[in-house]
Amino acid sequence: MVCRHNDELEALVREAKKMTGRGKVADYIPALAEADENDLSVAIYYTENTCLSAGDIEKTFTLQSISKVLSLALVLMDYGKDRVFSYVGQEPTGDPFNSIIKLETVNPSKPLNPMINAGALVVTSLIKGKSAKDRLDYLLAFIRRLANNEKITYCQNVAESEYKTSMINRAMCYYMKQYEILHGDVESVMDLYTKQCAIEMNSLDLAKIGCVFALNGKHPETGEQVIPKDVARICKTFMVTCGMYNASGEFAIKIGVPAKSGVSGGIMGISPYDFGIGIFGPALDEKGNSIAGVKLLELMSETYRLSIF
Repeated sequence: MVCRHNDELEALVREAKKMTGRGKVADYIPALAEADENDLSVAIYYTENTCLSAGDIEKTFTLQSISKVLSLALVLMDYGKDRVFSYVGQEPTGDPFNSIIKLETVNPSKPLNPMINAGALVVTSLIKGKSAKDRLDYLLAFIRRLANNEKITYCQNVAESEYKTSMINRAMCYYMKQYEILHGDVESVMDLYTKQCAIEMNSLDLAKIGCVFALNGKHPETGEQVIPKDVARICKTFMVTCGMYNASGEFAIKIGVPAKSGVSGGIMGISPYDFGIGIFGPALDEKGNSIAGVKLLELMSETYRLSIF
């Protein structure tokens, strides 16, 4: 699939790029600090298998928290919603993605939702497999089917960098293990989680995955029902309520599309039944969202009337 360059989209990218100077790359993960804060690209993958792009969409980046949507879809398919939501809640937090405070103060030890780190760690601990390699291979195979790209893998440098610096995530794992919310060996969960976050792709891959969700789990290229409709619906709902960290409410009002961001600067967006959006812009705002990426989505929402509300 070759994405067709679009001049109107390019003009929106140029306008949104003016915001990059107000953000900064995620330097608390050393490997992510190497990104160029001036980068901004977007791919739009339509349900009829056409694609528009602007910026350098071939540039790869790691999924980071965007992977939380994909791991959630996988475990919901394997266990069903009743079991999964016995371990993790379904409510927005209003706190930063790595906050530990609600684990103690609200329904002790059960994370409020699967889009914050505590909840995502629980979800990752549920991924099936006899060994760490089995579980990673199983997750990668699922994501390759979503993107219809067998070459997708993880960035070892980013995974190692995150593994060495993820002390708060480890603390949350041990806390939840004490209350039997998280099962399994903590270091094994951390190893899988950091590799999950380090899964790497480009904006076109991400837009195509977004398009699968736009079609309620059906792949636009292969026609395969990769995700059951109800699982896709649950994931999209979490993207609306919790997908943009603790800026999700404001994002829903301003832009109004299901979206999930990651601290690498990636954003996956969805226009239901129409197209998926893949954005990469590594300069982040104070909430951890791509500052130019959010601006670009705001401009796109205004121009193309994307809001679902």
